[in-house]
Amino acid sequence: MSFQAYLDTIKTRTGKGPEDLLALADGKGFSQGGKLKPGVKAGQIIEWLGADFGLGHGHSMAVYALLSGKKQVGDK
Repeated sequence: MSFQAYLDTIKTRTGKGPEDLLALADGKGFSQGGKLKPGVKAGQIIEWLGADFGLGHGHSMAVYALLSGKKQVGDK
């Protein structure tokens, strides 16, 4: 599955696009301005997205990749 396919599936399942999820992460204190805060671990993001949206590991890691700057919207 491509990175964009993960983001598309997340949008379908949750109704939240990448910008929405980045803003929610800011609100939860995991990030600031859509960028992951130092010391925040992938497991914290996985736990949050699983609890709040029922997302699994792979989809949660796609959001983590956005927050950490490893991937951007439109990446394959």
